[in-house]
Amino acid sequence: MTPVTYEVHRGVAWLTIDRPEARNALSRAVRDGLFDGVRRFNDDAEARVLVLTGAGDTAFCAGGDLKEMNETALQVPPPDFLPQPGRNIDVPKPTIAAVNGIAYGGGFLLAQQCDLVVAADHARFAVSEVKLGRGAPWAAPLSWLVPPRIAMEILLTGDPVDAERARRYGLVNDVVPLAELHAHTQALAERIAANAPLSVLAAKRTAYLSASHPRAEAYDRAEEIWEPVYRSRDAQEGPLAFREKRTPVWQGV
Repeated sequence: MTPVTYEVHRGVAWLTIDRPEARNALSRAVRDGLFDGVRRFNDDAEARVLVLTGAGDTAFCAGGDLKEMNETALQVPPPDFLPQPGRNIDVPKPTIAAVNGIAYGGGFLLAQQCDLVVAADHARFAVSEVKLGRGAPWAAPLSWLVPPRIAMEILLTGDPVDAERARRYGLVNDVVPLAELHAHTQALAERIAANAPLSVLAAKRTAYLSASHPRAEAYDRAEEIWEPVYRSRDAQEGPLAFREKRTPVWQGV
């Protein structure tokens, strides 16, 4: 059986790490499956939003497969060791992490790199590398996501952060009971998928501008990003549908 599955429901692609017996640890097969799944999502015209989750009710992803790392004597992971949207693979469409349990190390990485995070109320987050003598260069964006002193605490202690505390820090958008995680995330994804697709793509790009551009340059880049949206057919369809009191029919052009 494949350790990563891909399914689409009403425009939402669910990419699931299906290795619960190993707490969904990132073996080579899992990492390859995640890359394949992300590429499939990018090419899938029927999928508007990607949800990344783990099988079972214990772990979203416990991080790297330490047994495999020991067997291969892994030292410095290569840049393409694991898909990191926005760093080593471009994912223009929105992504959501549905965190169903612990998200440690590489699991924290996967949640961090998604655009939105919904967590079960028993979920835990940790950059645990300092407890294992490993590295976390991928955590560089963390102080953009949460206050710098919180990022420092997470990185220096390696201690787990519970779901509600992660929500207060801004690392998580919503916290729900585990039994509601799938339905809540699906509903959130469908609300995004129902919006004008060109506007959604531009909105995602705009949200990340301040992380890499000075303020004035970010405004200039945003104008460039949104101009094709203003000139699209969908930009006329939205007001027309409002006037006619009907649901817009988006064409993505």
